[in-house]
Order: sequence, then C-alpha cells, then structure tokens
Amino acid sequence: MQFSVDAESPTPPYEQVRAQVIAAIDDGSLVAGTRLPPVRTLAAELGLAANTVARAYRELEEAGYVETRGRAGTIVRGGDAATTRAAQAAKTYADTVRGLGVSPTDAVALVRAALGAG
Repeated sequence: MQFSVDAESPTPPYEQVRAQVIAAIDDGSLVAGTRLPPVRTLAAELGLAANTVARAYRELEEAGYVETRGRAGTIVRGGDAATTRAAQAAKTYADTVRGLGVSPTDAVALVRAALGAG
C-alpha cells in the first residue's frame, strides 16, 4: 500500500493518511493482520513529522480500524466493514454529544430512541 499526502490540500496531513488507510481497508487492499509501516518510516517517506503519522494511527486505533501491539507494530484489525464504520460513527457521535454537554445517559437514550429500541 502506497500512501501520499497533498501539501496543497486544505485537509490536514494526518487526516489524509487516516482516510487513505480507511479506504484501503474498506476496498480490501489492506486486510486483517496486515502490518502498517512504522510511524517513523511512514513519516520519513511522506515528509511529515512523526507526531502527524502517530496522530493518524491513534485515531485509526480509537475508531477500531487498527490495533497497536507494542514492538509488533500497528496491525489492521479483523472484523467487517460495517462494524468498523459503526465504530467510527459512534466515536463521532460521542465526540459531538460530549461537545454539546449532553450527559452519557441522555446520549445513550437518544441512540436507543433513534434505533427504535425505546
């Protein structure tokens, strides 16, 4: 998998990397168990700071796309695309309601109502 960053894009570099990894997972180019390049290696290849790539990997891990296994590196997680996308949507929702000051109990109640689960 070859990643690239467009320096002219208004999209931040970490987001470009994150989106490319997600697209590769979704289209099957990156399958479960695939090891992503080490942070420093990818940062050097893309001409980015290591912290920029680390942020992309951290957000991918928080969304459930990858997992970091210490010295074994960052690995693409198993699971289907729907579950992975639902995890990302859940994280986005949680961030939004947290920013609005909605309590966790009320946020869950809103989701239950939206799903028709009462």
